[in-house]
Amino acid sequence: MEALSADEVPKGKNWQYEPKWDGFRCLVFRDGRKVELQSKSGQSLTRYFPELVSAVTALKAKRFVLDSEIVVPRGQAFSFDDLLQRIHPAESRVKRLAAETPALLIVFDLLAGDDGKSFTKLALVDRRELLEEFVRKYLGGHKTIRLSPVTAKISDAQKWLKQVGTSLDGIIAKRRDVPYESGNRHGMQKIKNYRSADCVVGGFR
Repeated sequence: MEALSADEVPKGKNWQYEPKWDGFRCLVFRDGRKVELQSKSGQSLTRYFPELVSAVTALKAKRFVLDSEIVVPRGQAFSFDDLLQRIHPAESRVKRLAAETPALLIVFDLLAGDDGKSFTKLALVDRRELLEEFVRKYLGGHKTIRLSPVTAKISDAQKWLKQVGTSLDGIIAKRRDVPYESGNRHGMQKIKNYRSADCVVGGFR
């Protein structure tokens, strides 16, 4: 499920708001000892983030599907440049970067539960409740896998949008009453932080 770009934050009782993290969108599939990290375009990210694979494998839940964002922290913010460096063909460099710039997984949706049951036909409001239950059961205090905050208050969303720094890339607005549908951009909107400046061009080549 992807987001439609928007200039303004949508309002209404059926909307909820989350931070838009500056990272890689990632679907996490767990089936026993098998773990797969998949990008938004369907490409495998598994080999590039062995520390995340280890963290997911260590969870007591043996089967689930999570929608999430991979980020790399630097100080009090997240570094997209450091994240880009993690995509490297050399296995030795992948292992070194996993130790030097370990990634975090910020989860915001649960698409299948620990019994393998699909939740994609449920409305987001129900999936969020199941996700929070999953987090309480399996991720309490986890340092590598964290729950993304959510709010129904437009004032909170606008505060997030005004935050300065590299941690947030804007906000995501989601319809609380829609199921998870691949390719559906109407139930999710992204509103980014934009900075503008007035410039005078002195020359052009």
